[in-house]
Amino acid sequence: QQKTLIRQFSNGEERLQKKQPIRNQDDILLKVYCSDHTYTTIRVAVAATGREVISAVTDKLGTTDELLLVHLNSAGEKEILKPNDVSVFSTLSINGRLFACPRDQLSGLVGEECSMSTFELMSSKDLAYQMTMFDWELFSCVHELLYHTFGRQSFRRTTANLDLFLRRFNQVQLWVVTEVCLCGQLSKRVQLLKKFIKIAAHCREFKNLNSFFAIIMGMSNPAVSRLSQTWEKLPTKFKKFYAEFESMMDPSRNHRSYRLTVTKLEPPIIPFMPLLLKDMTFTHEGNKTFIDNMVNFEKMVSF
Repeated sequence: QQKTLIRQFSNGEERLQKKQPIRNQDDILLKVYCSDHTYTTIRVAVAATGREVISAVTDKLGTTDELLLVHLNSAGEKEILKPNDVSVFSTLSINGRLFACPRDQLSGLVGEECSMSTFELMSSKDLAYQMTMFDWELFSCVHELLYHTFGRQSFRRTTANLDLFLRRFNQVQLWVVTEVCLCGQLSKRVQLLKKFIKIAAHCREFKNLNSFFAIIMGMSNPAVSRLSQTWEKLPTKFKKFYAEFESMMDPSRNHRSYRLTVTKLEPPIIPFMPLLLKDMTFTHEGNKTFIDNMVNFEKMVSF
């Protein structure tokens, strides 16, 4: 059951082999849907353009129709991808799908309804452990931080592994919001809040700060935080835990609370990636790469 739930966090085409980062020359299996929600699976390069994806779909389906490549997100919003868009698979939104359809079928594209997963009987600690193992697999494949900071166009490389890891944060965060908001019973919503607070506590215990922050940010989402009756029913002990966890998200004094927590942890840890990227961007933009036509090694070492 736990493994099944974890698999819901990632589409099949995004699964990584154990500790093998995605490279530019790698191929991936990509699901591309038709307007009737049937799909075909194609094999394309990681850096495949929209034009190459459409070409592969056209060959696979054996059609002569002129197809558009469309990204349909979970809210039903459509985006027609450009032929020269690169690495389109890594830019999909959470629960987003790629469609290939003629222009006259564009208006008929609709998303499918979501269904709620039940996991009340699952061990919070086991679930947090499985989440941490999955997150570590993704994190250990990320070697593209400099490409992201300096601009991947400067290196002509993709940042597919980093994109997947950043998407993972959004997946966990929105998973929390979805589970709580799909629950129609007050008592069960209270149990869900308790469950997520326990999972967050175990993620912190396992030094998985990325999922820890994702869960807490999911619980602080306006769609969840406005459920005043649910929060009133939450036991005082759990309210204190949540308040403590939320204080770690305090951005004041350059996220001092989070940084103090990190300094007390022994590696390995899974960091809060958005803040790490912010620090690298600040270091890059606040310091010259070259001084008097010589490499600024002090800046390079700080990375």
